[in-house]
Amino acid sequence: MPPSLPDRPLNVAVLGASGAVGQELLILLEERGFPVAELKLLASARSAGQTQTWNGRSLTVQEVDASSFEGIDLVLASAGGSISRQWRDAITAAGAVMVDNSSAFRMEEGVPLVVPEVNPDAAFLHQGVIANPNCTTILLTLALAPLAAHQPMRRVLVSTYQSASGAGARAMEELKTLSQTVLDGGTPTSEVLPHSLAFNLFLHNSPLQENSYCEEEMKMVNETRKIMGLPDLRFSATCVRVPVLRAHSEAVNIEFEQPFPVETARSLLGKAPGVELIEDHGCNRFPMPTDVTGRDPVAIGRIRQDISDPNALELWLCGDQIRKGAALNAIQIAELLVRS
Repeated sequence: MPPSLPDRPLNVAVLGASGAVGQELLILLEERGFPVAELKLLASARSAGQTQTWNGRSLTVQEVDASSFEGIDLVLASAGGSISRQWRDAITAAGAVMVDNSSAFRMEEGVPLVVPEVNPDAAFLHQGVIANPNCTTILLTLALAPLAAHQPMRRVLVSTYQSASGAGARAMEELKTLSQTVLDGGTPTSEVLPHSLAFNLFLHNSPLQENSYCEEEMKMVNETRKIMGLPDLRFSATCVRVPVLRAHSEAVNIEFEQPFPVETARSLLGKAPGVELIEDHGCNRFPMPTDVTGRDPVAIGRIRQDISDPNALELWLCGDQIRKGAALNAIQIAELLVRS
């Protein structure tokens, strides 16, 4: 399969078009002027028949089947791992490239795991499938890559503060509803998440592994190592779900082989692609989820010397989980293949 997409307007399919990320993909395809000839919206039977307006056109959501990918050049998939696995062969047999937002293929040998600002060349090693990393991993690697290019990292410790959007559109709506329930004096009962997120937080509910880390935490460990090309990087993560509608935050501690001046780190991050510095020490003002909601950059701030380790830095970041953490990164991957 050619590593690049055809040099013409493309026939694009969005698999999972009715979900939160699918909807954001449609917005970004239009906003960024992606070269679309024909756009096909695919989803489950439950969503089939719905109509959506895109770029002045009225499109009908179709139920995905084996013939859905005939004549398609690019599939942007965000329908979950089982769906991606189910239709992978049909997509690649049709000659299309799949940029997949699920975790199905991220650690598979021969499938590139790509953040365009970090490892763009990996995208051209695909064999029909390119994996979009986990949302928290994407945001983190934008901060790590410029620093690691300047000086080798020895260890990374991360605590995440993950919004309801990471669990999908239904979780976001549930947070709104249950928050009102609490304000009205009622008892919130969650049906989407395992616990109510209204005025509450809980450790990420993905399955616990044998090492007592949850699946989400191990995704960050393994995916960061793969993207950065650092298979032996010492890395530990704690992932927490917090009552924020949209945009994740992360507290990051990075240990280097020798001292790393704060001003050097600030300069490197200030020039890094996809990054925005928000630092106002006088007003104690640093990145917040509301700074990045609906926006592309990952906001980084509170860059400081770790007082417990002369070789370590601390920083804080926020990024829109649906946008850069999912849909935007997927489209940027496709843009790499188009520009080539």
